[in-house]
Amino acid sequence: MKKTFIALSVLFCAAMLQMTASLTSCNTPPPKVEKPVLSHEEMAERGKYLVTLGGCNHCHSPKVMTPEGPKVDETRLLSGSPAQMPMPAIDSTEITPGKWYLASGDLTAWVGPWGVSYAANLTPDAETGSGNWDEELFLKMMRTGKFMGVDRGRPIMPPMPWEDIGKMTDEDLKCIFAYLHSLPSVSNRVHEYVPPPGIKNL
Repeated sequence: MKKTFIALSVLFCAAMLQMTASLTSCNTPPPKVEKPVLSHEEMAERGKYLVTLGGCNHCHSPKVMTPEGPKVDETRLLSGSPAQMPMPAIDSTEITPGKWYLASGDLTAWVGPWGVSYAANLTPDAETGSGNWDEELFLKMMRTGKFMGVDRGRPIMPPMPWEDIGKMTDEDLKCIFAYLHSLPSVSNRVHEYVPPPGIKNL
């Protein structure tokens, strides 16, 4: 009888210990998995993926005409609306609410109630592109929609979808910036934004 009691006591203690261990493991959060830190090359590669998926080349890269229609000019990737491209005469009566249209044959300039907008040179050229930007400025522009991040400056004009891009994570935006600064520099001074008739500054 005594041996049986001892055996039952040992089994009871073992069961209690196992139950305590199980309850403790249930209440303990799983170990935090550290996210791997991307190298600069990996960031640029992800940035390229995001830029391609986001369709940035549609507006920011000049095009060449092919039998299949306009294709991105790989020699001027993301270099913006070509400065040397003659722009068609803009009818001021077209710059009215509810109307907007393509103003250049290569999809890099647009006209609408906001005025005339030209796709920016995003290559790291120091004089005409993004060469003097840093990560902080780039993120601020994408988050606020302000041209060159100036708080009281004009907005970034359509059709740039900064509202959607601004919803990306900081990491994704930094990857895009890394990709832009990995591109070959292209010297191309894009035309200045033209406000609607009667408006001097926006």
